[in-house]
Amino acid sequence: MNSTATDPASSTGTLPVGLLAAAAFLSAAGARVIDPLLHVIADDFATSVPTVAVLITAFTLPYGLNQLFLGPIGDRFGKLRVLLGALAAYAVATGACAFAGDLPRLTVLRAFAGAASGGLIPVALAYIGDAVPYAQRQLTLSRFLTGAVLANIVAGPIGGVFGEYLGWRGVFLLLSVLGAVVTLGLALRIRHLPDRRSTRATFNLASFVWLFRQPTSRDLLLASLVDGALLGGCFPFIAPFLREAFGLSYAVIGLVLACFGIGAWIYTSFARRIIATLGEPGMITMGGLLMAGGLVLSIATSFWQAVITAEIALGLGYMILHGVLQARATEMLPDARATAVSAFVAVLFLGQSLGALAVGTMIASLGYQNALAIDAGLILLFMLWLRGLIIRTEAPLKAPGQTSG
Repeated sequence: MNSTATDPASSTGTLPVGLLAAAAFLSAAGARVIDPLLHVIADDFATSVPTVAVLITAFTLPYGLNQLFLGPIGDRFGKLRVLLGALAAYAVATGACAFAGDLPRLTVLRAFAGAASGGLIPVALAYIGDAVPYAQRQLTLSRFLTGAVLANIVAGPIGGVFGEYLGWRGVFLLLSVLGAVVTLGLALRIRHLPDRRSTRATFNLASFVWLFRQPTSRDLLLASLVDGALLGGCFPFIAPFLREAFGLSYAVIGLVLACFGIGAWIYTSFARRIIATLGEPGMITMGGLLMAGGLVLSIATSFWQAVITAEIALGLGYMILHGVLQARATEMLPDARATAVSAFVAVLFLGQSLGALAVGTMIASLGYQNALAIDAGLILLFMLWLRGLIIRTEAPLKAPGQTSG
């Protein structure tokens, strides 16, 4: 595909990692801040936690499905332009959540917020893919993901404090204001930043067809689906489990959940050493073991303090394993990265939506401990399959005739 605008990789413009990381913060915070609030919202609307869990799917499913539109649009008109529009929509929709009068209205507004949030992290990932060669991409992505990591550290405590003392509605107002600030910051800089565009990218179904027809890219997309279902599907239920099992306050639960972000921060801080030491197959093994071990520790311990260690293991394991898939996704279609990343994220969040529904259903039938134990076992099986896939496809994925960034 021909580029009609400046290529970030060849431009002297500065990669706006700070702004991109801020967008990642907003997206991750919007998704994770709801976790310690499930019990609070359920009490407010006089219903149960499994019923309120629809708010998770309401956010993640539109997030994923909207990628099928946002990816090609970003390739055609510029990824930063899509990011700017998504930031503005995120600020409006998230602010509106604060004024929802009942669960159905809040669910609809969370869906709009999720759809807007879909234009933040995936589009930024594609922009970085344009700008950074594959050999250095995981390190750059680790810098970018500091925003999401920070969100995972503070979203739990913020949600817990608001849930305990200030009410859940204030959380959405806070995120809305932050979204407006980041929107303004990008709007002031966007004209001075390079932004690759392609005249042939808009809704190019051939690119999606190629991704799903080629065995290697199809396997990676399947891995993304299972990744979302098994890893992302269990996260939201750890907070209500802590409430039910240990009777902790929402503020304390928020602090415990923040330790997931500490684990993620460990990865971003030592990414260079981890990547060089383990390699991609080793990262898959380590990530899977940490994830499964963290879940087992969470449900097996009699002391809630042990869940702090479990959350650190979950955060570190998730970042290690998911980092491999994320880097591979940016190389599936080097000349239309937003399209490729959008497909990857679409199936990832479809998996998260299905996973949250499945885990919620299992919890209602089997209880928290049995449901999370089953999920831990499935994570180990997934780890073994994914390690084999990565070993079989050692070279980064790319379409015939395309060059990597």
